[in-house]
Amino acid sequence: MKRAKIGLALGSGGARGLAHIGVIKILEKNNIPIDFIAGSSIGAMVGGFYASGLSSEKIEEIALSTNWKKMFSLVDPYLKQGLVSGKKVKKYIENYVEGKNFDDCLIPFSAVATDLKTGEIIVLNKGDLASSIRASISVPLVFKPEEIDGKMLADGGLSAPVPVEVVRNMGADIVIAVNLDKHYIDDKWDPKWYGIANNSLDILRHHLALSNSKDAEIIIEMDLGKDYWYKFVNGKDKILVGEKATKKILPQLKKMIHEKNNDYLGKFFDLFKL
Repeated sequence: MKRAKIGLALGSGGARGLAHIGVIKILEKNNIPIDFIAGSSIGAMVGGFYASGLSSEKIEEIALSTNWKKMFSLVDPYLKQGLVSGKKVKKYIENYVEGKNFDDCLIPFSAVATDLKTGEIIVLNKGDLASSIRASISVPLVFKPEEIDGKMLADGGLSAPVPVEVVRNMGADIVIAVNLDKHYIDDKWDPKWYGIANNSLDILRHHLALSNSKDAEIIIEMDLGKDYWYKFVNGKDKILVGEKATKKILPQLKKMIHEKNNDYLGKFFDLFKL
């Protein structure tokens, strides 16, 4: 008999994406199956690591072992299409996913990137896993774009910060959207040129993330404050925010799963009435 398939849409958001680890931990502890994962940017990295077979505990261990020395060791200056070439970052990813392809993943997974020439949302679900994650996390001007199949690919958050439609198309009946771009007020905002430019981009991403999330059955929204995308050090607080937010939606999620499964059960028994 069929049961409701659950898809996880992990949003972009730089270091705030460590909250995704907390989300996965709580779903695991409550025996909520994760049948499909789609991720943009940091969501692609956390989701890809998990889909490849790493436990949530191992991913948390990797995140909490990050320090400034380790982060700087991944910087390889490029100064052409971005400040960083990304070769060391790709090697870092390859080390943890053990050179796997998408077909090797324990959970069906898609990484979302953006075609810099056309603006098209590019769904990566074939071939080398590390290259696709590297493409999805490629923040413009920071990372050199990743070239795959003749396309210059950059951060998935530019086009689909919360890839709900992607995971729906993978076959999910219930989509859990994890939105890291909930609106927040920054009390320390400085209305000078940099602050205006940065907040303008945040506003655009906020509204796009809301639009992406609206068709999900369950939306986990987290207000992680003004936490710059590169602040991956001391991430325990972000993981705890993810855990707390997921616990809040558990009653609603469990009820929905129960109702969906009962619908499938009813349709199964209806077959015997024909």
